[in-house]
Amino acid sequence: MKALMLCGHGSRDQAAMVEFGGLADKLRTRLPDWSVEHGYLEFAKPVIRDGLDKLKASGASTVLALPGMLFAAGHAKNDIPSVLNTYAAANGLRIEYGRELGVDLKMIRAAGERIKECLRADGWQEGDKLHDTMLVVVGRGASDPDANSNVAKVMRMLWEGLGFGWGETVYSGVTFPLVEPGLEHASRLGYKRIVVFPYFLFTGVLVRRIYDQTDIVAAAHPEIHFLKAPYLGAHELVVETFVDRLGEILEGTNNMNCQMCKYREQVLGFEAEVGLAQESHHHHVEGVGSSADCTLCDTVCTGACRNVAPAAPRHETAHAHGHDHHHGHDHDHKHDHAPGHVHSHAEGEAGGHTHPHSHGGHDHSHDHHHHPYPHADHPLGPRSMRRP
Repeated sequence: MKALMLCGHGSRDQAAMVEFGGLADKLRTRLPDWSVEHGYLEFAKPVIRDGLDKLKASGASTVLALPGMLFAAGHAKNDIPSVLNTYAAANGLRIEYGRELGVDLKMIRAAGERIKECLRADGWQEGDKLHDTMLVVVGRGASDPDANSNVAKVMRMLWEGLGFGWGETVYSGVTFPLVEPGLEHASRLGYKRIVVFPYFLFTGVLVRRIYDQTDIVAAAHPEIHFLKAPYLGAHELVVETFVDRLGEILEGTNNMNCQMCKYREQVLGFEAEVGLAQESHHHHVEGVGSSADCTLCDTVCTGACRNVAPAAPRHETAHAHGHDHHHGHDHDHKHDHAPGHVHSHAEGEAGGHTHPHSHGGHDHSHDHHHHPYPHADHPLGPRSMRRP
C-alpha cells in the first residue's frame, strides 16, 4: 500500500489543528491511491507515532513522511527525524523522509495571491502601482540562520514580484527583529500604506499576536494605513507543493540544502553547533495541550492547559535509528546518541549514502535543552512577542 505521514509541529490552538487536519484531508482528496495520516510533535493529538501506528496497522511496510514545515530548522532537521527513526527501529517499519516546503515558486505564488486578496479588499486593482506601499513579511523565526534567511528571500521575491515600494522582514520570535520593533522601524520610512503578511501555514497564537502587534503600531501611527494580509492556509498551491515533495521522494530527488546546514558546516556565528546530536526536544510535550477532547477553552487557546499539563516524563530509551531516509543528501555530521544507536540511512536510489551516527555513551535519561541562540540578548529580539 502507498502510505504518507504528514508531520506537523502542533499547537495549543484548536483552530490551528482543525486547519492542519484540513490540509491532510485535501491531500487525501488529491492522492486517492494513498493512505494519508497526520500527527504532531507537541501540544496536540494525534502525535506522530499515532499516525504511524494507523499506517502500520493498515498493512504499510514503507511509509513516506513529509514535514509540514515551511522551512528546515530544528524541527525538520532534528525533532521529526528523531521521532521517525525511533519508531522505525522499534517497529520494523521503513520510513523515507522528504524535505520541507522551502523557497518554491508555487509557494511564492500562493503568498502573492494572499497579499493580493488583502489589497483588493482595500480597493486595489490588478495593474495599480504599489510604489507608495510597503510590504512587511513576518516569519516564524528560528535559531537556524538558513531558515531565517529563506524568509528574507521569500520577502524579496514578493517585493520585487508585486512591485512594492519597499520591503522588510520581521519575525514572531526566537530571532530578530521582532514584529513590534520591526513595524515601528517600517513606520518611519515614509510609506502611506503597509501590508503585514504572516508567512505562516495556519492560524494560531502567534498569528493572532502578529495581528495584535500590527494594531498596536497602527494606533500609534494613524497617518499610515496598515493592512493585515491572510496567512497561507491550505491554498491549492500549498497542497500542490506538498504533492511535489512526495514526488521528490519517489524520484530520489529530495535533496536538502546541506551546504547551508549549521549542523554540517561552519556557519558564521554558529560554529559551535557543527555535529550536534540529532535528537528530539519535544518528547515531554507530546500530546500535551490542545486536542479534540480539550474542553478548557473554545477554538481560541487561552493557555489554560498549561496549568493542568502532566509533569514531563523522562526520556529513557537507548533507541536505535535504522530506517532508510531517501532524501538524497550526505548528512554526515556525527550525532552522538546512546550506545548501539546507529542510523543506517541506506539512501538507495536517492543518492546511495550510508552514515552511521555513533553517539558515544550518551544516556537519554535527562531533559533535553535547545542549544543557546547566540544572539539571545539582541535589543530587537528574540524573546516571544509580548501580549498586548
